Amino acid sequence: MHCTAVLGAAQAASTAALLQARLLGMARRAMATSLLCVPPPQVLLRPLAVPERLLLGPGPSNVPPRILAAGSQQLLGHMHPEVLQVMDEIKAGIQYAFQTRNRLTLAISGTGHCAMEAALLNLLDRDDTALVAVNGIWGQRAADIARRLGANVHELLKPPGPGAAQALGALHHARRVLHRGAAATGGAGRALPPPWLPAACGCGGITRGSPHLHGPAGEKMLRRKTKPLSFYLDMSWLANYWGCDGELRRYHHTAPINSFFSLREGLAMLAELGLENSWERHRANCTQLCQGLCDLGLELFVKEEKARLPTVTTVRVPEGYDWKEITAFLMDNYSIEIAGGLGPSVGKVLRIGLMGCNSTSGNVDRVLCALRDALRHCRHSRL
Repeated sequence: MHCTAVLGAAQAASTAALLQARLLGMARRAMATSLLCVPPPQVLLRPLAVPERLLLGPGPSNVPPRILAAGSQQLLGHMHPEVLQVMDEIKAGIQYAFQTRNRLTLAISGTGHCAMEAALLNLLDRDDTALVAVNGIWGQRAADIARRLGANVHELLKPPGPGAAQALGALHHARRVLHRGAAATGGAGRALPPPWLPAACGCGGITRGSPHLHGPAGEKMLRRKTKPLSFYLDMSWLANYWGCDGELRRYHHTAPINSFFSLREGLAMLAELGLENSWERHRANCTQLCQGLCDLGLELFVKEEKARLPTVTTVRVPEGYDWKEITAFLMDNYSIEIAGGLGPSVGKVLRIGLMGCNSTSGNVDRVLCALRDALRHCRHSRL
């Protein structure tokens, strides 16, 4: 009887302690909840779902598994010697891709827009005169950026289509002006031999989206009257961090190390393939695409073959069609992305990109098949 009473008391004490712990937990959760006005987002409690798509627009493009694997490596410190070595290898890869030995060769930790701003704000002082060729949205934005920097901007207006690089190059030689070029979708897809920079265009700087390259404009930067308006994009700091000035490297910003790993691997793949082989592959696939588009009855936007980019092909939206319905049809039925125009070319053209690993004969066949189907099913979408 005594043992039973003791056991009963112990069980009661245990139950009370458990109940007390539960009540205490509930009280703590209630207290914590009362301090939070925003609950955990339910969308973040579900796994990330990324659909499989073939990106054949002007960018971004699909990334090879080897580059994805490089970007998934564990992080290292941004000043670790191994990371500085990767940065040196990136510089060498960019120099190979653009066929230059310019020491001021580096990658910007940012988008292509960021690189364009970096080039302009380091080259332009307030009240400098800037001549900007405007034949599309990128010329418009370059002019806008230059005005924000306080430059006196003059626009050389051209209709959308082939660029005005040769005309600016001739002006450079006649009037000794500094010329900044852009190659957002060129690089490994189109030859940019050394004479192209100083001879054909008199180019003082060139920017490209991933990698972003800045050419021989150091003299103009050194003669600046004022410091660049942006510390983050100050080329003197960036040049030091990238080991371009021969000085001891100093901390400037916490770099995107995983992006460095990916960029290094992409440049390694280009070196293994060979630049001329890459040019030829892009040229051949572009020729196949252009012929296929013409066979579908579509009109190429750039008439002169030598003026076309082998990486991005523009084709006029056929009469009676809505470009949005065509792009939506390809996305919904084939999981293929192509794009419409930008700026002055909105509603006028479709843009088809064949860049990097996406530049294959098989992808040309896929997009042509999808477009043929779209032209059959979207032909009643009259504007």
